[in-house]
Amino acid sequence: MTSAAWSTHAIDLKPHSVIKRFRRGSREECEREWRALTLLSAYAPGLAPAPQSADLAAEEPVVVMSRLPGEPLRGQLLSKQQLKALAVATSEMYAAVPADALAKIPVRPGQQHELIAKIRAWTPRARPRVSAEVGEAMDRGLDWLARAGFEHAAPPDVPQVFGPGDGNLANYLWDGSRVRIVDFEESGLSDRPFELAEITEHVASWVDQPLDVEMFLDQFDLGATERVRLLECRRLLALVWLFLLSFDDPQRPRNPPGTAERQAARLSRLLGRGPRAVQG
Repeated sequence: MTSAAWSTHAIDLKPHSVIKRFRRGSREECEREWRALTLLSAYAPGLAPAPQSADLAAEEPVVVMSRLPGEPLRGQLLSKQQLKALAVATSEMYAAVPADALAKIPVRPGQQHELIAKIRAWTPRARPRVSAEVGEAMDRGLDWLARAGFEHAAPPDVPQVFGPGDGNLANYLWDGSRVRIVDFEESGLSDRPFELAEITEHVASWVDQPLDVEMFLDQFDLGATERVRLLECRRLLALVWLFLLSFDDPQRPRNPPGTAERQAARLSRLLGRGPRAVQG
């Protein structure tokens, strides 16, 4: 048995199952995890772990699920086959839940209005303590945000989908032929551009082995409105990550030195692009 601890939960890996024990105060995360596993078991069996049992009422809620084969994609230089398999898995996820069931699912946490509120709360604390390079990119990002009119949900012609809510490539497992998806505690109602931006802009997609964003996004047939929204979502999430990386403790860094500066350059490139330019 292997055990790994995270901020909201601890995981026990057994030969054929995974026990996810949520900490006190993380009941909503546990409920979202169980709902996602149940939905995907019904509508996309095999894409995610199969739900086995749950105790949602416990003081420290628990979800038990099947254990999937495969290695996390994070940190790997992805081949064309792996990129296509990643796109297939995400597309299957987005299309899995039918409209009648999707209508009953709450909006996932961390959607754009929540992120914008966080950015505004972070700014007075972050802006005075960052390097000139990071500060300049923050200012450009904040200026874009003030002009973008990006406070509300996706336009009505952007289809709603079921989203896992976490773009960390560590949650996408490659078994040699297909990709499966784990970790749904932030899942819920979303849209394709926002969820794709979660993947392309997550620090896990570039800090070690960079994801080929252009090749990945080329796998999706996005409408014109979705393409415009994708760039806006990428800009927003890149700005969020710039703030998060600027808070990295230099005494106990979670990322290599200079990661915030690299993120500043990434955000600046995204802010300099037109609506048709959505590659990495």
